[in-house]
Amino acid sequence: MAMQLSEESKERIARIIEVSRVAIHWGYLPLILYLGYTRSTPRPTMIKLFSPLG
Repeated sequence: MAMQLSEESKERIARIIEVSRVAIHWGYLPLILYLGYTRSTPRPTMIKLFSPLG
């Protein structure tokens, strides 16, 4: 028994998927950096994190 979705429901699901893709695309790397920064001991300074000379 396949359930039929209305056009409005299909559009809403497609929009949710699109927004989720963008959020994952732009949020994954900052999340990994944040978790690594907050879980490391000793915690590095921001200058050392972003400086190529650090």
